[in-house]
Amino acid sequence: MAGPDTYPLLDRIASPADLRALPEQELPALAAELRGFLIETVSQMGGHFAAGLGTVELTLALHYVYDTPLDRLVWDVGHQAYPHKVLTGRREQLHTIKQKDGLAPFPARDESEYDTFGVGHSSTSISAALGMAIADQLAGDRQRPGARRHVAVIGDGAMTAGLAFEALNHAGSLDVDLLVVLNDNDMSISENVGALSNYFARVLSGRLYAGLKEGGKRILRRMPAAWELARRSEEHMKGMVLPGTMFEEMGLNYIGPVDGHDVIGLVRMLRNIRHLRGPQFLHVVTKKGKGYAPAEADPIKWHGPGPFDADKGLIFKDIASGLSYTQVFGQWLCDMAERDPRIVAITPAMREGSGMVEYSRRFPARYFDVGIAEQHAVTLAAGLACEGMRPVVAIYSSFLQRAYDQLIHDVALQNLPVTFALDRAGLVGGDGATHQGVFDLSFLRTVPNVTIMAPADENECRQMLYTATLLDGPAAVRYPRGTGPGVQPVTEMTALPLGRGIICRDGRSGLAILAFGTMVAALTALAEKLDATLVNMRFVKPIDEDLIRLLADRHESLVTAEENALAGGAGAAVLEVLSAHGYVLPVLQLGIPDRFIAHGSRSDNLAAAGLDAATLAQRIDRFWQPRQRRA
Repeated sequence: MAGPDTYPLLDRIASPADLRALPEQELPALAAELRGFLIETVSQMGGHFAAGLGTVELTLALHYVYDTPLDRLVWDVGHQAYPHKVLTGRREQLHTIKQKDGLAPFPARDESEYDTFGVGHSSTSISAALGMAIADQLAGDRQRPGARRHVAVIGDGAMTAGLAFEALNHAGSLDVDLLVVLNDNDMSISENVGALSNYFARVLSGRLYAGLKEGGKRILRRMPAAWELARRSEEHMKGMVLPGTMFEEMGLNYIGPVDGHDVIGLVRMLRNIRHLRGPQFLHVVTKKGKGYAPAEADPIKWHGPGPFDADKGLIFKDIASGLSYTQVFGQWLCDMAERDPRIVAITPAMREGSGMVEYSRRFPARYFDVGIAEQHAVTLAAGLACEGMRPVVAIYSSFLQRAYDQLIHDVALQNLPVTFALDRAGLVGGDGATHQGVFDLSFLRTVPNVTIMAPADENECRQMLYTATLLDGPAAVRYPRGTGPGVQPVTEMTALPLGRGIICRDGRSGLAILAFGTMVAALTALAEKLDATLVNMRFVKPIDEDLIRLLADRHESLVTAEENALAGGAGAAVLEVLSAHGYVLPVLQLGIPDRFIAHGSRSDNLAAAGLDAATLAQRIDRFWQPRQRRA
């Protein structure tokens, strides 16, 4: 545990204004202290780790040079923003990050004036910062005319998304002051990112070079042949020395690559850039996990660890009582690929999180990690399906939202056999509102041709995934984060009857509970206590209309339960069936209320949504007991 004098410089920083008061030569020592504080704090409570270690010097330099919060600093994706939170007055709360009522896991506008844009999903920073720059330009920058600057920091794989390039393409066509900083942490600092490269970058960012370039352009434009020769010469020079020709072609002034761990060099570079007009692109090379050897060696493993022993480099893992749904999927995928050569698996940069490591090693020719490019992942799957393959898109529920048009237009409209394995469906805990997978049943249910399944246990998940691959059209299997009730998956795979639920318990009280997915296990004990009928609906689409009508005929009241938004969800599908067939009887819908559920543990999330065991019992009791007494 650190003592009271462990961080003498960091102890003096309560805001970026305090940072800017420090002499420049003290910044390297401050960077070391900040990195040590991050290691100490995150080791105790877990959280996003490796990316933040890599951005320590960059964060210091940006806040040192730019007048934040007046100057707008937009982070992307947010994994790299822990140093930013520490420097902007939230150091004492960092140990609460991702916990209930604690700091948000990503930048959040309602948490700090320094968080200029809320993030969680990647690749939004350039679009957002460009919008802010245009808004200030239109408003005349009332607070300080002509002086406000706008910076987008993009990295951690976010440049693979089309949204980033759409924004760059637009920015390059505008006369607007914007700096895009690419935090490139996928490559080590090699020879070309040394003294010579940094020298060229400083020259290309300097006022003298910029002035000569603009003056020369004005003169040479009067001589078309000479102007074209000069323009091509400059492009070719940059192309030989720097990997920035593409960005120059898009209309941005490319500078870099530069050493992202030379804090004084970054400060001097940014001072030059701050005075340049128009869209600028700074390429900064950092090392993910910088300063902590285990994270440098394996940045994927240390991307978002739980608590760990900082001295030994050992991550403490909770002992799981059974297989996680992610593991069930990963094993099924390997088993399925062995028996069917048409199986092709696609992930948008979530190989580890989606349980695809073993598959990627065993079936590399049929494995595609497309990067953070969910739209492409879905349409790629559509193309594969057109030619007879059976693609499986492994994707988090909340990330599928980014490819909704492709799901409708490219897959469902053409009724192509694409299987969507939707991990992290339902409430996910610490990553909070941006990652809660609570809308998929609602947004999928409206789309024709899509079959939607929600497993109640691990074995059912395996059988549903198998069932999905046998269908002639698209299908989605949505399963939660973590472990299930402990049902061992059966090796043999058997197709489930399409659109058919099963009665788990036939009660005699007059109450029937229609449960979807995780809510089956959550309500089993309560159904027993109330002598209620408990149904595992299994399918959200096609919904089991015959079973719903049978339950309505035999029971006085119904309860629907789902770990999804109530609006348009599975319970709404039940009500639609009842309405269509003229049934009038009391129905209680249980699900996610019409609000965003903030970060915290999964149990915190369930309680916030009213889906914890105690609240479920209270709500059903209030609904049912008066009717039971009247009977």
